[in-house]
Amino acid sequence: MTLPFMIPLSGESVDTVAHVIQVALTPVFMLSGVGTLLNLFNTRLARVSDHLEHITEAAADEDDDQRRATMHRHLVRLHRRTLMLDAAMVLGAVGGAATCGAALALFLGSVRNGAASAWLVVLFGIALLCTMGALAVFIGDSMLAWHGLRLEGPLPRQKPAADP
Repeated sequence: MTLPFMIPLSGESVDTVAHVIQVALTPVFMLSGVGTLLNLFNTRLARVSDHLEHITEAAADEDDDQRRATMHRHLVRLHRRTLMLDAAMVLGAVGGAATCGAALALFLGSVRNGAASAWLVVLFGIALLCTMGALAVFIGDSMLAWHGLRLEGPLPRQKPAADP
């Protein structure tokens, strides 16, 4: 029994539809990777924000000028890291959105006999460029983190509270 909205498919058209679905799902694997990167960036940004808050509080309570200057250098580095991670998040999100758009264009292009191929090229190209940009900015954050640790040492700890 055929329902009114169903189109009878021949053996060849079933293979064609199966191929369209396979091809349209390919960008979803990239989207999964981009989602994992966004999770990584977000976790790292949360840790940097926690460090930023800790050092800001510690610097406000610090009496020693040399320690305050060290904390200020750490604050500057942590601020740069938040900017880089923000950029990585934006690029990753745009890359993910472009990947979704590429999957849609691929699917529509297959259904409409290639009418959306220009959109597919543009969207998938944007997805790849943004993902590459997000990874490049993330490498910049990693370099700031490691070089800052090497040059300035670990983040200062809070002074122990005075006994009452």
